[in-house]
Amino acid sequence: MARRILFVLTSRAKMDNGAPTGWPVQPEFARPYFHLIGPDEAKPRAEIVVASPAGGHAPIDEMSVANFKDDASVKFYETRKHLWEQTAPLREFHGKASEFDAVFYPGGHGPMFDLVNDKDSIKLIEEFYNAGKVVAAVCHGPIALVNAVVDGKPLLNGRRATGFSNAEEDAIKLSEAMPALLEDEIKRVGGTYVKADALWKEQVVVDGRIITGQNPNSAQGVGIAIAQAIGLDSA
Repeated sequence: MARRILFVLTSRAKMDNGAPTGWPVQPEFARPYFHLIGPDEAKPRAEIVVASPAGGHAPIDEMSVANFKDDASVKFYETRKHLWEQTAPLREFHGKASEFDAVFYPGGHGPMFDLVNDKDSIKLIEEFYNAGKVVAAVCHGPIALVNAVVDGKPLLNGRRATGFSNAEEDAIKLSEAMPALLEDEIKRVGGTYVKADALWKEQVVVDGRIITGQNPNSAQGVGIAIAQAIGLDSA
Protein backbone atom coordinates (compact mmCIF):
# COMPACT_ATOMS: atom_id res chain seq x y z
CA MET A 1 0.00 0.00 0.00
CA ALA A 2 1.35 3.44 -0.94
CA ARG A 3 2.21 5.77 1.90
CA ARG A 4 0.45 9.14 2.18
CA ILE A 5 2.20 12.37 3.14
CA LEU A 6 0.50 15.70 3.69
CA PHE A 7 2.58 18.64 2.43
CA VAL A 8 1.60 22.01 3.94
CA LEU A 9 2.38 25.26 2.10
CA THR A 10 2.06 28.87 3.18
CA SER A 11 -0.77 31.09 1.93
CA ARG A 12 1.18 34.32 2.46
CA ALA A 13 2.23 36.15 -0.70
CA LYS A 14 3.72 39.20 1.06
CA MET A 15 5.74 39.92 4.18
CA ASP A 16 4.49 42.49 6.66
CA ASN A 17 6.72 45.09 4.95
CA GLY A 18 5.00 44.44 1.62
CA ALA A 19 7.88 42.53 0.02
CA PRO A 20 6.84 39.45 -1.98
CA THR A 21 7.22 36.04 -0.40
CA GLY A 22 5.64 32.58 -0.55
CA TRP A 23 7.05 29.06 -0.57
CA PRO A 24 10.13 27.92 -2.53
CA VAL A 25 9.27 25.60 -5.39
CA GLN A 26 12.91 24.68 -5.69
CA PRO A 27 14.22 22.67 -3.99
CA GLU A 28 12.23 22.48 -0.76
CA PHE A 29 9.14 20.97 -2.33
CA ALA A 30 10.63 19.40 -5.49
CA ARG A 31 13.38 17.24 -4.06
CA PRO A 32 11.42 15.64 -1.19
CA TYR A 33 8.48 15.17 -3.56
CA PHE A 34 10.44 13.23 -6.17
CA HIS A 35 12.27 11.16 -3.57
CA LEU A 36 9.07 10.19 -1.83
CA ILE A 37 7.11 9.23 -4.94
CA GLY A 38 10.09 7.18 -6.15
CA PRO A 39 11.63 6.61 -9.58
CA ASP A 40 8.54 5.16 -11.26
CA GLU A 41 6.16 8.10 -11.61
CA ALA A 42 3.55 5.85 -13.22
CA LYS A 43 3.44 3.83 -10.00
CA PRO A 44 4.32 6.22 -7.17
CA ARG A 45 5.22 4.59 -3.89
CA ALA A 46 3.71 7.49 -1.96
CA GLU A 47 0.71 9.77 -2.46
CA ILE A 48 1.39 13.45 -1.87
CA VAL A 49 -1.58 15.57 -0.73
CA VAL A 50 -1.07 19.33 -0.57
CA ALA A 51 -2.79 21.76 1.78
CA SER A 52 -2.47 25.40 2.84
CA PRO A 53 -4.21 27.63 5.39
CA ALA A 54 -6.47 29.31 2.82
CA GLY A 55 -6.65 26.51 0.27
CA GLY A 56 -6.55 27.16 -3.46
CA HIS A 57 -3.44 28.75 -4.97
CA ALA A 58 -0.42 28.73 -2.65
CA PRO A 59 1.93 31.56 -3.71
CA ILE A 60 5.43 30.72 -4.94
CA ASP A 61 8.45 32.75 -3.90
CA GLU A 62 9.52 33.75 -7.40
CA MET A 63 13.13 34.20 -6.26
CA SER A 64 13.32 30.45 -5.78
CA VAL A 65 12.40 29.88 -9.41
CA ALA A 66 15.37 31.99 -10.51
CA ASN A 67 17.87 30.65 -7.99
CA PHE A 68 17.55 26.87 -8.38
CA LYS A 69 17.94 25.39 -11.84
CA ASP A 70 18.72 21.71 -11.21
CA ASP A 71 16.91 19.34 -13.55
CA ALA A 72 14.56 17.90 -10.92
CA SER A 73 13.43 21.33 -9.78
CA VAL A 74 12.85 22.60 -13.31
CA LYS A 75 10.84 19.47 -14.13
CA PHE A 76 8.79 19.94 -10.99
CA TYR A 77 8.02 23.58 -11.74
CA GLU A 78 7.04 22.84 -15.33
CA THR A 79 4.91 19.74 -14.73
CA ARG A 80 3.40 19.88 -11.23
CA LYS A 81 1.59 23.21 -11.07
CA HIS A 82 -1.67 21.52 -10.03
CA LEU A 83 -0.06 20.63 -6.71
CA TRP A 84 0.17 24.25 -5.55
CA GLU A 85 -2.63 25.76 -7.60
CA GLN A 86 -5.29 23.46 -6.12
CA THR A 87 -4.37 23.03 -2.46
CA ALA A 88 -6.97 21.93 0.06
CA PRO A 89 -7.76 24.06 3.14
CA LEU A 90 -5.96 22.82 6.25
CA ARG A 91 -9.19 22.64 8.24
CA GLU A 92 -10.33 19.74 6.05
CA PHE A 93 -7.67 17.48 7.56
CA HIS A 94 -8.61 17.76 11.22
CA GLY A 95 -9.27 14.31 12.63
CA LYS A 96 -7.66 12.60 9.63
CA ALA A 97 -4.14 11.89 10.90
CA SER A 98 -4.89 8.16 10.74
CA GLU A 99 -5.14 8.47 6.96
CA PHE A 100 -1.53 9.67 6.60
CA ASP A 101 1.98 8.56 7.49
CA ALA A 102 3.58 11.99 7.84
CA VAL A 103 3.10 15.73 7.56
CA PHE A 104 5.79 17.90 5.96
CA TYR A 105 6.27 21.68 5.90
CA PRO A 106 8.49 23.17 3.17
CA GLY A 107 9.85 26.59 4.03
CA GLY A 108 10.10 29.96 2.38
CA HIS A 109 9.56 33.10 4.40
CA GLY A 110 5.79 32.83 4.09
CA PRO A 111 5.39 30.43 7.07
CA MET A 112 7.01 33.02 9.33
CA PHE A 113 3.88 35.16 8.84
CA ASP A 114 1.00 32.67 8.75
CA LEU A 115 1.82 29.09 9.72
CA VAL A 116 3.61 30.17 12.90
CA ASN A 117 0.28 31.06 14.53
CA ASP A 118 -2.26 29.33 12.30
CA LYS A 119 -4.69 27.49 14.60
CA ASP A 120 -5.61 24.88 12.00
CA SER A 121 -1.95 24.10 11.35
CA ILE A 122 -1.06 23.88 15.03
CA LYS A 123 -4.00 21.57 15.70
CA LEU A 124 -2.98 19.41 12.74
CA ILE A 125 0.61 19.06 13.98
CA GLU A 126 -0.59 18.12 17.45
CA GLU A 127 -3.01 15.55 16.03
CA PHE A 128 -0.37 13.99 13.78
CA TYR A 129 2.20 13.74 16.54
CA ASN A 130 -0.28 12.32 19.05
CA ALA A 131 -1.33 9.74 16.44
CA GLY A 132 2.24 8.48 16.17
CA LYS A 133 2.94 10.06 12.78
CA VAL A 134 6.12 11.69 11.47
CA VAL A 135 6.26 15.49 11.65
CA ALA A 136 8.85 17.09 9.34
CA ALA A 137 9.87 20.54 8.12
CA VAL A 138 12.75 22.25 6.32
CA CYS A 139 14.32 25.72 6.23
CA HIS A 140 11.67 28.17 7.58
CA GLY A 141 9.10 25.37 7.77
CA PRO A 142 10.02 24.45 11.37
CA ILE A 143 8.47 27.74 12.53
CA ALA A 144 5.14 25.93 12.17
CA LEU A 145 6.21 23.56 14.95
CA VAL A 146 7.21 26.02 17.65
CA ASN A 147 3.74 26.76 19.00
CA ALA A 148 2.45 23.19 18.90
CA VAL A 149 1.92 21.69 22.38
CA VAL A 150 2.01 18.01 23.31
CA ASP A 151 1.50 16.66 26.83
CA GLY A 152 1.31 20.16 28.22
CA LYS A 153 4.61 21.46 26.84
CA PRO A 154 5.91 22.77 23.51
CA LEU A 155 6.48 20.01 20.97
CA LEU A 156 10.13 21.05 20.53
CA ASN A 157 10.83 21.41 24.25
CA GLY A 158 13.76 19.17 25.17
CA ARG A 159 14.28 18.11 21.55
CA ARG A 160 17.01 18.70 19.02
CA ALA A 161 15.86 20.64 15.97
CA THR A 162 17.15 22.88 13.22
CA GLY A 163 15.89 25.44 10.74
CA PHE A 164 17.07 28.55 8.91
CA SER A 165 19.80 30.03 11.09
CA ASN A 166 20.17 33.61 12.29
CA ALA A 167 23.45 33.82 10.35
CA GLU A 168 21.76 32.70 7.14
CA GLU A 169 18.96 35.22 7.66
CA ASP A 170 21.57 37.93 8.18
CA ALA A 171 23.40 36.81 5.04
CA ILE A 172 20.35 37.43 2.86
CA LYS A 173 19.58 40.66 4.73
CA LEU A 174 16.08 39.70 5.85
CA SER A 175 16.51 39.49 9.62
CA GLU A 176 14.88 42.88 10.13
CA ALA A 177 11.88 41.87 8.00
CA MET A 178 11.08 38.84 10.15
CA PRO A 179 8.56 39.02 13.00
CA ALA A 180 10.94 36.71 14.89
CA LEU A 181 13.99 34.63 14.03
CA LEU A 182 13.49 30.89 13.69
CA GLU A 183 16.66 29.90 15.53
CA ASP A 184 15.62 32.10 18.47
CA GLU A 185 12.09 30.69 18.47
CA ILE A 186 13.30 27.09 18.68
CA LYS A 187 15.43 28.05 21.66
CA ARG A 188 12.59 30.05 23.24
CA VAL A 189 10.36 26.99 23.50
CA GLY A 190 13.13 24.90 25.03
CA GLY A 191 14.50 23.18 21.94
CA THR A 192 18.19 22.54 21.36
CA TYR A 193 19.04 24.30 18.12
CA VAL A 194 21.50 22.39 15.92
CA LYS A 195 23.43 24.28 13.23
CA ALA A 196 25.75 23.21 10.40
CA ASP A 197 29.35 24.37 10.67
CA ALA A 198 29.04 26.58 7.58
CA LEU A 199 26.38 28.71 5.92
CA TRP A 200 24.14 26.83 3.47
CA LYS A 201 25.64 23.46 4.41
CA GLU A 202 23.22 20.53 4.68
CA GLN A 203 22.00 19.81 8.21
CA VAL A 204 19.23 17.32 8.95
CA VAL A 205 18.17 16.52 12.51
CA VAL A 206 16.08 13.48 13.41
CA ASP A 207 14.73 13.43 16.97
CA GLY A 208 12.29 10.57 17.26
CA ARG A 209 9.42 11.28 14.88
CA ILE A 210 10.40 14.93 14.41
CA ILE A 211 12.58 15.63 11.35
CA THR A 212 13.96 19.09 10.57
CA GLY A 213 16.34 20.52 7.97
CA GLN A 214 18.27 23.77 8.23
CA ASN A 215 18.18 25.30 4.74
CA PRO A 216 17.29 24.63 1.08
CA ASN A 217 20.34 22.41 0.68
CA SER A 218 18.89 20.15 3.39
CA ALA A 219 15.68 19.42 1.47
CA GLN A 220 16.86 16.22 -0.18
CA GLY A 221 18.14 14.91 3.14
CA VAL A 222 14.82 15.64 4.82
CA GLY A 223 13.01 13.76 2.05
CA ILE A 224 15.31 10.78 2.58
CA ALA A 225 14.79 10.91 6.35
CA ILE A 226 10.99 10.97 5.92
CA ALA A 227 11.18 8.02 3.54
CA GLN A 228 13.26 6.05 6.05
CA ALA A 229 10.97 6.94 8.94
CA ILE A 230 7.81 5.72 7.18
CA GLY A 231 9.39 2.60 5.73
CA LEU A 232 9.92 3.60 2.10
CA ASP A 233 13.72 3.40 2.32
CA SER A 234 16.06 1.31 4.44
CA ALA A 235 17.83 3.36 7.09
